[in-house]
Amino acid sequence: MRLRAVPAVALALASIAGLTMFLWPLVISAPAEFSHRSDAPFVFVAILPVLLGVVLAELNAGGIDTKALAMLGVLAAIGAALRPLGAGVAGIEPTFFLLVLAGRVYGPAFGFVLGSTTLFVSAIITGGIGPWLPFQMLAAGWIGLGAGLLPRAKGRWEIAVLAWYGAVVAYLYGFLMNMWFWPYAVGGDTQLSFVAGDSVWSNLRRFFLSTIATSTLGWDTGRAITNVAGITLLGPAVLFTLRRALRRASFGAPVSFRDPG
Repeated sequence: MRLRAVPAVALALASIAGLTMFLWPLVISAPAEFSHRSDAPFVFVAILPVLLGVVLAELNAGGIDTKALAMLGVLAAIGAALRPLGAGVAGIEPTFFLLVLAGRVYGPAFGFVLGSTTLFVSAIITGGIGPWLPFQMLAAGWIGLGAGLLPRAKGRWEIAVLAWYGAVVAYLYGFLMNMWFWPYAVGGDTQLSFVAGDSVWSNLRRFFLSTIATSTLGWDTGRAITNVAGITLLGPAVLFTLRRALRRASFGAPVSFRDPG
């Protein structure tokens, strides 16, 4: 599924706005009560029109149909069911490798919607609804989006590229989610603390030190290992299954009517 103009513009604007919501504490000095917990409802309200806009634009352009929507629902349900299997255990996240593979096969717009929908559904199932949810939805959506934009490759090279991508986004996801709470979680005047009003680069240095010390060696590495293992071991079979479903469903195939006589 190609990324058409209207969904591409919507995704670009949503990504810029999303990054702004993640990073604004670095450039705007604000008291603790104006943390991400206060802007989370606005992020959630902004995400929903983007998801609906992407789906409706693809429906109108013929890039997605009812069969593709059914596939979206099935994959979101599978991803949401997989997520509780590793929650709370050394950063194991069995959901994200599926987002990478599905985004690779069905395209960036599908991958973005799938990532956001999967995290939303899993939050309902596990009771994980909170101010962090819209930020998780954005980050997971970017994982599926990026997978659909990877360069073409076949066979073992494709698996290698996807495994490398899965490892990289595991750390990027951790960095983004750490940025969600870090400015207000690490107190005191330490090398790991956020300093309101300090330069962006100084706070970024402290952020990277804090992330490496508290997250990278544990949760993020566990997520990266899970992604690489899932893509390497299950990737060929899952890619074959998804592509076979894509061919049999004939997404985007033109419909014509002929006189049987």
